[in-house]
Amino acid sequence: MSAKELDAAGITDPDMRASYERCRELNAAHGKTYYLATLLLPAGKRPYVHALYGFARYADEIVDDLASTLTEEQKAHWLHTWGDAFLADVQRGHSDDPVCMAVVDTVKRWDIPLEYFEAFLHSMRMDLTVTEYQTFDDLYEYVYGSAAVIGLQMVPVLEPTSPHAYEPAKDLGVAFQLANFVRDIGEDLERGRVYIPLDDLAQFGVTRADLEKRIVTPAVREALQFQIARVRELEEKSRVGIGMLHPSSQPCIEAARVLYCGIVDAVEDIDYEVFDKRATVSMRRRLAVALPAWGKAVRNRRRFGPGHVEGLVRT
Repeated sequence: MSAKELDAAGITDPDMRASYERCRELNAAHGKTYYLATLLLPAGKRPYVHALYGFARYADEIVDDLASTLTEEQKAHWLHTWGDAFLADVQRGHSDDPVCMAVVDTVKRWDIPLEYFEAFLHSMRMDLTVTEYQTFDDLYEYVYGSAAVIGLQMVPVLEPTSPHAYEPAKDLGVAFQLANFVRDIGEDLERGRVYIPLDDLAQFGVTRADLEKRIVTPAVREALQFQIARVRELEEKSRVGIGMLHPSSQPCIEAARVLYCGIVDAVEDIDYEVFDKRATVSMRRRLAVALPAWGKAVRNRRRFGPGHVEGLVRT
């Protein structure tokens, strides 16, 4: 992270700057599409978005790391201890944790509700014990905390012009997560999890055991098509919310929408062979989206300014 970004965000303390940089590194390492989109934001908003995404990735990697030497019980203990410490740090307004220090600072500066982080930690704990979901409503409890609240956390930083911006942000977060579930079926099976609702699979005569055979049968293909249709429906519902953000934030979220929901297009491009291949959005496609978005971002900042972030000081 450049000193210019941290200066523009009003972050001056050396330890705090180091924490924000650690969050940026987590974002860059584990969320390349998100990271690319973040570059479209005004410099002063980027550190805060990195902090929120870095927090999510840090917890998620502990839970999902297959190479970890921790047992499930040890992971659960770590997550409970770390999560409770974070919530307590938010209450007191400061953290000494090298990642959470920046996150707490972001929460306080932007007045982000603590309940979003409580829901996130609840979903991370679910991942330690829940291996499948019978219905979409069952799955939604998990997806709300693991994805929807990430969008809700971001909204204050992106500066909504309407209180109605929050519901579409939630829809977009869920769409992103469901796109992940379609792409990562094979990886999730390795972790002993299935995130496609069993009732949805049953509509097409597919069982969990069928998925574990790792063969894309016509029935499995139809089940995936059903999930992709749900992603696109949520994506479409979310689009209205982008126009409810400060103009300086809109190109970032629009690019993220196109690129991340584009994962399901990539699944179709590989003919749904998600067990043997990883569907990815090509660099050519990323640049085709990012370059026009960059031009729009520059024009919007010139016309409307960067928002109220530059030089923001916590009171």
